[in-house]
Amino acid sequence: MRPSTHPVRGASGLVGALLAALAALAALLTTAPAAQADTAICEQYGSTTIQGRYVVQNNRWGTSETQCINVTDSGFRITQADGSVPTNGAPKSYPSVFNGCHYTNCSPGTNLPAQLSTISSAPTSISYSYVSNAVYDAAYDIWLDPTPRTDGVNRTEIMVWFNKVGSIQPVGSQVGTATVAGRQWQVWSGNNGSNDVLSFVAPSAITSWSFDVMDFARQAIARGLAQNSWYLTSVQAGFEPWQNGAGLAVNSFSSTVNTGGSGPGGPGTPAACEVTYATSVWPGGFTADVTVTNTAATPVDGWRLAFTLPSGQRVTSAWNAGITPSSGAVTATNLAHNGQIAAGDRVTFGFQGAYSGTFAKPAGFSLNGTACTTA
Repeated sequence: MRPSTHPVRGASGLVGALLAALAALAALLTTAPAAQADTAICEQYGSTTIQGRYVVQNNRWGTSETQCINVTDSGFRITQADGSVPTNGAPKSYPSVFNGCHYTNCSPGTNLPAQLSTISSAPTSISYSYVSNAVYDAAYDIWLDPTPRTDGVNRTEIMVWFNKVGSIQPVGSQVGTATVAGRQWQVWSGNNGSNDVLSFVAPSAITSWSFDVMDFARQAIARGLAQNSWYLTSVQAGFEPWQNGAGLAVNSFSSTVNTGGSGPGGPGTPAACEVTYATSVWPGGFTADVTVTNTAATPVDGWRLAFTLPSGQRVTSAWNAGITPSSGAVTATNLAHNGQIAAGDRVTFGFQGAYSGTFAKPAGFSLNGTACTTA
């Protein structure tokens, strides 16, 4: 034994020092938060829970090569991503964190599936870390289905691409651009053989963002790829790698689904509505006066009228409503003074536009996700 270089204390001094040390240790154990050890997952469909409310899954389905993730209390990082698949086909995996139900694996305490007509808002936030030596997209997935299913493939998948690296593209083809939740996106639409896919691709990388999932769900409704009676079954944030992928990370994720309203537009979503679309047209230009009648027995508190302008048309100015984007699938939103429509009452707004080719009227309208009749 190595001899001590410190003077030896008396018995009473040793006892006092020992009691003081024990007291300090007890205080430390009482006040210091318990650290949670990271979890390594290499199993093909292995998963774990974080924060007692979200599921993190490895979800390697497109390759037999090894993929491993390191799960923290706030997200995960891909630590190994062997193998590659052709960039003109499907990716090799989708490691992700989610709220809701995915192939019978439901996150703790989730209120999903939830009918779209009952969701007043679905705020979420995500933070990513990217790498340059891989081919991948960073995608936020929103799954919709006509039934409250907790297993299998849903009818419609909405993909929000925060970033993409390499010669990859979403399912289908680009059908235009749109402003959704205050950002500009390329819009792609197609079918992967199992479900419809509506994709929104950011023109440049987004590392972190907070938004309302329902803004994208309304886009699917307006484009005929979902209905207000359908269900939101899960929201997921992660990566689709084609080549490599080690180092990609979800730093943080949060998702809340607020229910209790009767529709995406608020507590007054109608069960029925009627739209009158009156136009004045001249070569290259037109005006449209739009009247929306609430034919239901309940009031509307906050309204959004979605419709698609025919090809070649664009909005140049508007009154009594805000209209975004200026072309394609657009949404007219109430202003502060005209947000309520009493049962049996109506609201009117209008806009001026330009067009090329042959003039035509929109084929249909939906108010807060509910299809309207036209007069």
